[in-house]
Amino acid sequence: MNNRFTLPAAFAAILLLSACTDPEPSAPPVPEPAETPEAAAEAPTAEHVGDAINPLLAESTLPYGMPPFDQIRDEHFQPAIEQGMAEHRAEIDAIASNPEEPSFENTIIELERAGQTLGNVMRVFSNLSGANTNENLQAVQREMAPKLSAHSDAINLNAELFGRIEALYEQRDALELDAESLRLLEDYHTRFVRAGARLSDEDKEALREINTELARLGTEFSQKVLAEVNASAVVFDNREALDGLGDARIQAAAREAADRGLEEGSYVITLLNTSGQPPLSSLHNRESRERVHRASLDRGSRGNEHDTTATVSRIVELRARRAQLLGYDTHADYILERQTAGSVQTVVDLHANVGPIAVANARREGEDLQALINELEDEPFELASWDWSYYAEKLRERRYDFDDSEVRAYFELESVLVNGVFYSAERLFGVTFVEREDLPVYHPDVRVWEAFEEDGTPIGLMLTDLYSRSNKRGGAWMNSYRINSGLLGGYPVTGNHLNITKPPEGEPTLMTWDEVTTLFHEFGHVIHGLFSDVHFPSFAATAVPRDFVEYPSQVYEMWASWPEVLQNYARHYETGEPIPEALLARVMEAATFNEGFRTTEYLAASVIDMELHRLGPDDVPPADEIMAFEARVLAESGMDYPPVPPRYRIPYFSHSMGGYSAGYYSYFWSEVLDADSVLWIRENGGLNRETGQHFRDTILSRGGSKDAMELYQDFAGRVPGIEPLLERRGLLVED
Repeated sequence: MNNRFTLPAAFAAILLLSACTDPEPSAPPVPEPAETPEAAAEAPTAEHVGDAINPLLAESTLPYGMPPFDQIRDEHFQPAIEQGMAEHRAEIDAIASNPEEPSFENTIIELERAGQTLGNVMRVFSNLSGANTNENLQAVQREMAPKLSAHSDAINLNAELFGRIEALYEQRDALELDAESLRLLEDYHTRFVRAGARLSDEDKEALREINTELARLGTEFSQKVLAEVNASAVVFDNREALDGLGDARIQAAAREAADRGLEEGSYVITLLNTSGQPPLSSLHNRESRERVHRASLDRGSRGNEHDTTATVSRIVELRARRAQLLGYDTHADYILERQTAGSVQTVVDLHANVGPIAVANARREGEDLQALINELEDEPFELASWDWSYYAEKLRERRYDFDDSEVRAYFELESVLVNGVFYSAERLFGVTFVEREDLPVYHPDVRVWEAFEEDGTPIGLMLTDLYSRSNKRGGAWMNSYRINSGLLGGYPVTGNHLNITKPPEGEPTLMTWDEVTTLFHEFGHVIHGLFSDVHFPSFAATAVPRDFVEYPSQVYEMWASWPEVLQNYARHYETGEPIPEALLARVMEAATFNEGFRTTEYLAASVIDMELHRLGPDDVPPADEIMAFEARVLAESGMDYPPVPPRYRIPYFSHSMGGYSAGYYSYFWSEVLDADSVLWIRENGGLNRETGQHFRDTILSRGGSKDAMELYQDFAGRVPGIEPLLERRGLLVED
């Protein structure tokens, strides 16, 4: 997953406070850089808020403009955000009231330059709010979200400012702009129109009210989801109930119980934000599995203080009202207009075409699991959703003769990162990564890596934050602390986040195969940010359509299983011996095992997201009917196979309530491009510098400076089809 910045470039980051913002392809500008990454230390400046120095308002003295995390305190954020807004308002007012005739330079370029302070502050705040939040930061979120929404609206709905943009747009053919500049002008015009610039004064006021409430509700939703996932952790009072987890994970459960102040002999299984939970594949006790799974599925709909159903209902209703105010039938129509899919019907057709195939495969898999239950259990029972992972793991062991713990021994985190992820980057791009232990971080688990070109030229930084904790949101994602562009200079500073369970002190971090591929995936986002080489900040880094942003990262997953790369990092954590070829062959043979399940749980969530956002405002179900709506959508789409619940249910569907609203299909859509690209790469030499450089030149460095599908065809030279994806996933197509 990638966290991007939204709306016109200069003030893009501000709405990251709200989990319900809708993505537009853009990115905020960054400050002018020093001549070299290290030179920033030579001429620091200091800004003050009251009597204290505020590090968020001073030029960073660290390499690459990295935020000085050791100096930043919670109390610095609100005054820094407020000062950033004040500066930005003054800059916008100057552009809008410029007595000179509008020109590309005095309007569009100045918009690209404006809001740098606010953008820098908000990148740091938004990222820390997701990765290392606390009550103070959450209070700032609640306080500032409506104010930032109002600030954004004041710019979007500024009639004088839009008048200048529209005047330039109308004479664009006469301006003799280069292709990227023309694209930028057209992009600004489109984004302002979509943000309400052409509305009447009365409708603008209605839009402001909607956006302000959405900002508040988005913050409310995200904070409730985090609180509920922590509150829903399952407590066990005896070790036997956790039989099968293994000593390391049982020790971690005991440590979690102690950290929560529970009595000795207690164990706590914490939850991830997905419906399925990792312990379900290992817990021998069926009652334990059911407790964990039900706790997961019931989150956000229990009627307690963390219940999100009313929040969800109101968010969806307001999005629908806003869409109609802006001239669209539904929120989904509003979102899809600017995605590569192009229309809601395209996505609906995708669901209709692939969904039945996925469910048919899942049902076949379920029949196999039921047969295994009937064989193994003295008193057989009907397969339930909390049984799936456990018996699927047993079936995989039987078919392919290996178990999860046997494979994990070869996937030690440090080796996967250095000898796998970094090794593949060097083979493809000539890029190397060196750890910087001298730079400050916001949490002891965070590490900093400096990236260099093949000739030693510095590129930027990557922060890795790979372990889960109670104040960190679920999932995996990449973000940016600094973004570079030709116009404003700078160096990229990126973050790479996972939620791996941290082992006991002194124990190695052994990863599952899913965690390995996720680390490669998020690194694919990182290099998309590090390799950005565009002139305008609006197009920098991952500023591409939402249903294209996952494509480069999904391509990068292929290197996790590429034989040369795998043999380099998959080594036993105790002996250093490479993974045996026979075991590796069985792991690769099992790659499409359980694929019906995986595709079905994903598509079920994707269908729910799309159908929620195809509703008109008067059709949105109230809080007490949200779960019935979910059940009805699954039934009508043929996705209601009880042993396979949606990957996310509505009350904790952060993608749908956040930046992926009406866009969760993007992962599958991007994988269509990905599967075709993998074929191209295999046909054109695989893991080598020529392949890597071509991908970098045509995709990774171009950001949003060109139409996404044109970029794809620049790379592959063809239009993709869905067949390579279905074949890769091993999905059998029925007549």
